Amino acid sequence: MANINDFNFAGLKAIVRVDFNVPLNENGVITDDTRIRGALPTLKKILADGGALIVMSHMGKPKGKVNPKLSLGQIKDAVAAALGTPVQFAEDCAKAADAAAALKAGEVLLLENLRFYPEEEGKPVGIDKEDPAYADAKKEMKTRQAEFAKTLASYADVYVNDAFGTAHRRHASTAVIADSFDADHKMLGYLMEKEVVAIDNVLKNAQHPFTAIIGGSKVSSKLAVIKNLLDKVDNLIIGGGMGFTFIKAQGGNIGLSLHEDDLMPEALSVMAAAKEKGVNLSLSVQTVCAQEFKNDAERQVVDIFNIPEGWEGMDAGPKSLENWKKIILDSKTILWNGPVGVFELDNFAVGTGEIAKYVAEATANGAYSLVGGGDSVAAVNKFGLADKVSYVSTGGGAMLEAIEGKTLPGVAAIKGE
Repeated sequence: MANINDFNFAGLKAIVRVDFNVPLNENGVITDDTRIRGALPTLKKILADGGALIVMSHMGKPKGKVNPKLSLGQIKDAVAAALGTPVQFAEDCAKAADAAAALKAGEVLLLENLRFYPEEEGKPVGIDKEDPAYADAKKEMKTRQAEFAKTLASYADVYVNDAFGTAHRRHASTAVIADSFDADHKMLGYLMEKEVVAIDNVLKNAQHPFTAIIGGSKVSSKLAVIKNLLDKVDNLIIGGGMGFTFIKAQGGNIGLSLHEDDLMPEALSVMAAAKEKGVNLSLSVQTVCAQEFKNDAERQVVDIFNIPEGWEGMDAGPKSLENWKKIILDSKTILWNGPVGVFELDNFAVGTGEIAKYVAEATANGAYSLVGGGDSVAAVNKFGLADKVSYVSTGGGAMLEAIEGKTLPGVAAIKGE
């Protein structure tokens, strides 16, 4: 595998997979350009060396069909402004051979949304998984995916993957394309390298005490992560909606709070495993609850085992935060994924904001902190603390799969694993 820092792109065309799946308002204007800014070091290095740059990304979930609302043409000017150089646009990512061939050193070509082609994701379209013909359709689509990847590869001399947000998917542009380049002409971009190092710092080189804070709404989405972390952490804080499954499993009254009855045995199993492994599993002890799921709903703070009928837990209460503050401030390594309340409603975002402050304070005291997952990242940004934690991951799903111990196809394809 080549190293981007040591590689000279002079006179070469580089095709770079970025994650420009940025949020747009109804007028197609970018509301958060974090992902574009994250890719700039890699893109600017190629141009500064005297290389030509072909940029490719997906946007949203068009499901293999052209959707003007998800066109990357909408962000062309913003990318040009960020790079400080004009950007050409290829309106069809699979028919850009002429535009790529004409590209000169220092020039930039942005390809249209890769997912306008079903071959990018490699999933059969318009056929149910239960259909007997699905297996043949899947096989045929994999052949088409390989051809699509070869088309993209034909535009350039070098392949760079800098899209950590999609590194957990074996898509044409994130993994299959790498097969068309030898080891000396494919590499991770700066952002990908930083992500891989940050996850290694937490999973392989963690200093102790090591605390993981796992929040969010459902146990089902994070069960594998929780189980894998039990062999690594000293403290596991479980907050947010998923915590109520653990409380109900122990016989608590949780009112109308979000929970998953079918996962109560798993919750008890996790608690037993934590005890056996000597992990301090810390659940919420107090919750801010409401009778309606809206910002200005009447609130009351109650013991988490005794939520009144007709009320639901919406945020972590002061006593829970007090317990968690002590654990976090005593930590040397911190991993945080997921909010501990209904973060999208300001009146129930207090707990998540406090967690962000504790993580920042622990970092200032010398701890290494990795924050990932949409709402956790939004929280550190909202409270102006993104530069007060050690690393903010750009890919929630990819980060979670890495923490689960899974190999990320986007990284493995580059490393030849």
